[in-house]
Amino acid sequence: MPSPAPLPPSLYAETAAPGFPAPPLEGEHRVPVAIVGGGFTGLSTALHLAEQGVAPTLIEASEPGWGASGRNGGQVNPGLKWDPDQVQADFGPELGARMIALSYGAPELVFDIIRRHQITCDARQQGTLRAAITPANASAVQATAAQCIRRGMPVEYLDRAAVAALTGTDRYAGAMLDRRGGDLNPLSYARGLARAAAQRGARIHGATPALSLAREGALWRIATPQGSLLAEQVVLATNGYTGDLWPGLRRSLAPVFSSIAATAPLPDAVARSILPLRGSVYESGNITVYYRLDQANRLLMGGRGPQRPMQDTGPVQYLLRYAERLWPALKGATWTHGWNGQLAMTQDHYPHLHEPAPGLLAALGYNGRGVAMATAMGGQLARRLLGTPAEALDMPLRPIRPIPFHRFWRLGVAATVAKGRVKDRLGLS
Repeated sequence: MPSPAPLPPSLYAETAAPGFPAPPLEGEHRVPVAIVGGGFTGLSTALHLAEQGVAPTLIEASEPGWGASGRNGGQVNPGLKWDPDQVQADFGPELGARMIALSYGAPELVFDIIRRHQITCDARQQGTLRAAITPANASAVQATAAQCIRRGMPVEYLDRAAVAALTGTDRYAGAMLDRRGGDLNPLSYARGLARAAAQRGARIHGATPALSLAREGALWRIATPQGSLLAEQVVLATNGYTGDLWPGLRRSLAPVFSSIAATAPLPDAVARSILPLRGSVYESGNITVYYRLDQANRLLMGGRGPQRPMQDTGPVQYLLRYAERLWPALKGATWTHGWNGQLAMTQDHYPHLHEPAPGLLAALGYNGRGVAMATAMGGQLARRLLGTPAEALDMPLRPIRPIPFHRFWRLGVAATVAKGRVKDRLGLS
């Protein structure tokens, strides 16, 4: 049997809480729920089920948190890609309102889980800034803030001077501050979810790729290299690493690499001049750059990079130059780590929840908001598995729709990034 892929090198791989012991599945087992995928979606589903007295079995091709769940920017951001008014226009006033409440409240769920289960993951709930570079972007962010405030959310719009005071740079024309957001070490969080779920009865197996999925009477059979699961219900939670276990699912999303560069711990004087908010920032534009300072004063800068695995900062020198543009005091700083992970983008930029067959669920496509939204989606999956009617869920169950010309997704991503950079330079939304 081929060995599972080792955990790729990253700052998190060096600093996270110890790995969760997850032995390979051996033999045949009948289980109430089988979960394929050990990222935030699968682990959150397992934990929510275990808390309700259902003992799921989760299988992961490598180890819990191996994918983008353990390699992302560590930002716990509220909301969806689209503004609240647009969400309600797309899904109606009732369902739309529930989607808004779920997505904007998702950080509260994350931090509540961390507190209740005493997960050590450098978690800080010190706010998220959605920062606008151009006046046009600032108008759009201000409109978003107004829609949130109208719905009673604890957000505020900040002008240029107020944003500069929180970010240490005069780059931004305005920003929306949502204090429900925050940051964490995502690999530690994933491992903590695994431990919490296992302590409550979930069984978690690493080095166990799912080789096939087929109906067998009233059950689903999942074959693995050294065993199999016979499950009453199945969850596919593979996001940016989705394969062909179910027809069309892989082609319903575009896997996109997001890259991060990190400095060595910065001197206190330099760190104090950068991001006094000590929260997370993501820029409002066509091509997003995002950043935060961790608890050791390391600056983590994220953005688009090569659409292939990377293990150093060479392919993302633009992020290093951009950091020096934001904060000239960073000139000469040592950048110690560069890595990336493969997240999932959907064509409509909404997360997708599917039920393509009785007893089979799939959730994926968080479009860069996976820490909070994948955790929240795990709760929705558990509700459905436990018998909640589809119409009572806070996210819609929708059919799988493959993206046209999906085989050209790499070219499409490259074209989108190039177009977005031009529009950002021209100040266009």
